Amino acid sequence: MLRRSNFTEPEQEYLRQQRLGRLATIDGQGHPHVVPTGFRFDPATGTIAIGGHGMAETRKYQHVRSNPHVAFVVDDLPSIVPWRARGVEIRGRAETFTEGGQHLGPGFGPSWIQIVPAHVWSWGLVTVGV
Repeated sequence: MLRRSNFTEPEQEYLRQQRLGRLATIDGQGHPHVVPTGFRFDPATGTIAIGGHGMAETRKYQHVRSNPHVAFVVDDLPSIVPWRARGVEIRGRAETFTEGGQHLGPGFGPSWIQIVPAHVWSWGLVTVGV
């Protein structure tokens, strides 16, 4: 189900519990690039923050600087019997910052990326705590 950029309460709870997602960016030639990355959900702003050590030198950071359109997926498989997948997909615009990334966690450098959602989809979040 396609929605606006605001997150439902189950989506917010799920994103607060998770720490690893997959960021899809586009390089200068229009080729996709997908990488797993740590993140933090900011419920106050409804955005996703991505940081790390040496972030400004990464491909994902450089790609966002040249093309801000991104997709970000957070998902997991809490059960295989019965099969139960759950997750959130976010599409939006990303912005790079050269200062302040240390607020995301220990060992994080100053550079970071913030994703402002334009569209959010989710699945399997009925029982987030399971």
